[in-house]
Amino acid sequence: MFKVKIATVNIGCLSFLAALSVSAGLALAETSTSSTSVDKYEAIRLDPVTTQAQNVTSVSQLSDVKPTDWAFTALQSLVERYGCIAGYPDSTFRGKQATTRYEFAAGLNACLDKINEIISAGLADKVSKEDFATLQKLQEEFAAELAMLRGRVDALEAKTAMLEAQQFSTTTKLTGEVIVSTTAGSGGPRNVSSNLVLGYRTRLVLNTSFTGKDLLRTRLEASNNLAAASIGNTNSLAFALGTNTARIGPSPASSFIDNTFALSLLDYKFPVFDNKVTLYVAPVSFPDEFFTVLSPVASNGQGSISRFGRFDPLMRIAGTSSLFAFDWKASDQFRIQAGYGSSAPAAPSPGGQGGLFGGSTIALVQLLFKPADNLDTSVTYTNTYSQSNTLGTGLVNPATESISAAGVTSIRANSISGNLAWKVTPKITFHTWGTVIFADSVNNSASTTFTSWITGLTFNDLFSDGSAASVLFGQPINRTSAGGLATLGAVNTTPYHLELFYRYRLSKNISITPGVFWVFNPEGVSTNATVTVGVIRTTFTF
Repeated sequence: MFKVKIATVNIGCLSFLAALSVSAGLALAETSTSSTSVDKYEAIRLDPVTTQAQNVTSVSQLSDVKPTDWAFTALQSLVERYGCIAGYPDSTFRGKQATTRYEFAAGLNACLDKINEIISAGLADKVSKEDFATLQKLQEEFAAELAMLRGRVDALEAKTAMLEAQQFSTTTKLTGEVIVSTTAGSGGPRNVSSNLVLGYRTRLVLNTSFTGKDLLRTRLEASNNLAAASIGNTNSLAFALGTNTARIGPSPASSFIDNTFALSLLDYKFPVFDNKVTLYVAPVSFPDEFFTVLSPVASNGQGSISRFGRFDPLMRIAGTSSLFAFDWKASDQFRIQAGYGSSAPAAPSPGGQGGLFGGSTIALVQLLFKPADNLDTSVTYTNTYSQSNTLGTGLVNPATESISAAGVTSIRANSISGNLAWKVTPKITFHTWGTVIFADSVNNSASTTFTSWITGLTFNDLFSDGSAASVLFGQPINRTSAGGLATLGAVNTTPYHLELFYRYRLSKNISITPGVFWVFNPEGVSTNATVTVGVIRTTFTF
């Protein structure tokens, strides 16, 4: 709080003071008034706001200034004489809020600029002597603040010019994520204990928007995280234990994890039809990059520590790497998403081994319902074609997710799944999904049915803001029946997955997640030793 003392100020000066206060979105409260003089004024502090002031051409545009207000006539006069008035975007003046000396100096500086414009235009006679006198007194009173303010403005302009000259792009923003994990495992078909390993995955994403509503993403990725690699990599944790169910969450950039940056995502989405429909084109992608995943633990760096715990296997059947899709928001409660993907869109191999329709493909439709503010549900159908005899999810061994029959060279699968996320309380979420996959051999009568499901509880803001804990229990992909020439093979029991983890948020950009998961009867074989995998994951985002 501060006081500006001006002796014998007439109503003309009162007009100038009122106009000055409004020009910065400020107000001066009268402590003693009369029709001829004002002994003193006390400035009232204004709380900071993020909105910008808007010029007004009539005092009537200020909805909270009434003709009965003491400053109404003064404000009305200054609108017409100097145009030195600004209000808030919601057409209010907020005259009873408080200000500091620096904020008042900013208002004074704004009115000085207005007066200078009038004088420069040869219209000095429109500025009254009384207002000039008041202006002189205010300049003397706030000389220090005005000098500091103008110095800050000059410095800001210099920094802005430098940033504009040095900025990478006016349309592109860089974001990134670095995941470092320490992992160890034991059990599995080989019943061994792995060494303690340290691995990482780094993602750099260029987010580009040309219209403000569209988004082009270019993601580069590098990794050496062999605990996340599939059993096909002989140095991986999955290979050491003999099962893909041991794979942890942050998936590698490629099958060969060699610390080399590779393009792992290239997609573009943009709205049409008054923003009700979003179209998606992606030469390099996977369905889960566009289709809504309801699980709160789906994030690689912040969610489930296991690959299985992230989302249902429909999102990765056939190993597709390109996608054309759309998302139609029919209403606030109902959305339709549909798309088509191919694993080899740029390979024009003869004989149906590549291109958009010759390789492994997926056609997917997802219906999303929101019956209540705290409840989200979805039903998903996929039709997939795989050029091998396996589903290609990477969640279990290829032999386990294949049609076990002689002569099967390719399979087609029809799958359906349901997802649900229910926020029981603001800090507790129940989530679950279940999937049934009906796979048929393309070249003979063999067929197999696969099932998989998971359920979990997530506790948000546990012990600290932004932290979370989850408990997950479910069944990895399992062959439940076989027809035609197919058999269940070695599968003789149901596998189960149990997972516990706690994500502790150290800061806005750093989190640490210790966790452990167990897989009982891995690969659906009762003689296989229980898989135990422990992880400490640290995630950096920027």
